[in-house]
Amino acid sequence: MIRLPILLVASAAALSAAVAAAQSTPKTDTSRGELLYSTHCIGCHTSQVHWRDKRLAIDWTSLTAQVRRWQANTGLGWSDEEIVEVTRHLNALYYHFQPPRREADVRRDRTIVAGGR
Repeated sequence: MIRLPILLVASAAALSAAVAAAQSTPKTDTSRGELLYSTHCIGCHTSQVHWRDKRLAIDWTSLTAQVRRWQANTGLGWSDEEIVEVTRHLNALYYHFQPPRREADVRRDRTIVAGGR
């Protein structure tokens, strides 16, 4: 008879520990771009900024330029790869622009938005 309550308490403790561990484990499907955006941008940018009528992002290149601009304005110092990751996240979530098909196109976009040719 005493074994049943002990078994129930042990089972409840194990279940509680498993639930706590699952909740503290980060989602593995969260992209680097989503993490950067949610950490540094979401405080000021609600979803409305991405679907307003006078938005400045009209294609992949201009979206990349806006991400580069705002990370520079806020002093984040993101790498080119981080800028592209945030651009990918925003594009998948809001814009649905045609991304560059080749790595050469990505390098060209980085050069254009950085002010070079």
